[in-house]
Amino acid sequence: MKISEGMLSKLDKIKQRFDFLASELAKSEVVSNQAEFKKLSKEHSDLEPIVEGYSVLQKHLQETKELEAAIASEKDADMKEFFKDEYDRLLKQCDEDVQNVKILLLPKDPNEDNNVIMEIRAGAGGDEAGLFGTELMKMYKAYAEKNRWKTEDISMNMSELGGVKEAVFMITGKGAYGKLMYESGVHRVQRVPETESQGRVHTSTVTVAVLPEAEDVEVELNEKDIKVDTYRSSGAGGQHVNKTESAIRMTHIPTGIVVECQDERSQIKNREKALKVLKSRLYDYYQSQADKEYSEQRRAQVGTGDRSERIRTYNFPQGRVTDHRIGFTLYSLDKFMLGEIDEMITALRIAVQNKLLENVE
Repeated sequence: MKISEGMLSKLDKIKQRFDFLASELAKSEVVSNQAEFKKLSKEHSDLEPIVEGYSVLQKHLQETKELEAAIASEKDADMKEFFKDEYDRLLKQCDEDVQNVKILLLPKDPNEDNNVIMEIRAGAGGDEAGLFGTELMKMYKAYAEKNRWKTEDISMNMSELGGVKEAVFMITGKGAYGKLMYESGVHRVQRVPETESQGRVHTSTVTVAVLPEAEDVEVELNEKDIKVDTYRSSGAGGQHVNKTESAIRMTHIPTGIVVECQDERSQIKNREKALKVLKSRLYDYYQSQADKEYSEQRRAQVGTGDRSERIRTYNFPQGRVTDHRIGFTLYSLDKFMLGEIDEMITALRIAVQNKLLENVE
């Protein structure tokens, strides 16, 4: 078991802060101040799992000390052996406790609980890329349904074959971004297209971008910076095409970011949806600007769509899906495409945790 004095000191300070917040939240003047109460409640709630984990660790550490004393004073050989076995078991438990506390101490992405705006675009591979893009969209929507999250289309630009040219949709549910944030990048598919007469395997790509929905307070928008155009919706089904100019195109003049929404028949609803997407894209933009290199960051996230750039490969002939960032392969592609992607997401999150844990003492 390895736990440094530095970590114990950090945990003690967190416990002190947790107790202080509890006493503050009990004060009537804090309760009556809604903004202050909400702020302190969130901090208290965020610290609670760490304090609980630390409490369990302290309990087991105390028990090991008691067993050490019992082993040293015990005269009966059988009882001494019993105490030693119990001591070894507790040491392993303490190792698990320390690991758990380390994970709890890892910095949490501030957007982890946010809703998600997903953007799926066909890359290399023509019609086949678009068709696979549609399958990816269905996969993510099925995953959302399994998590009891809601999905809402924002802008769907489809081909005559039903393939995605560009699809933008929202997933609403607590923790959506935290689970889906690692899905950004180029997804490569290897399979025989239905239109392929000679049975040759083709390689196509689809780019996926996962953006946290920006809260109103996070992005300030000046109306003078937004150009709004209206136009008639277009779609694959002719009878559903709007005859009024209900579709919205928003252009953020300072950055050149363009957002379109034509899913709703109401211009007002399309405007509301377009504004949500614009805020999220601007939030992503300004966050990346803070890291100095927006264009490189964006390219690193979704790539150019070239076949050689990929975070994941879906190989249909072999029934496997491989994430190249962590070298993790599943041989259950059929289930995966039906939205059963938790095992992959868990593996990605653990890999990131382990990398971060290298710097936790």
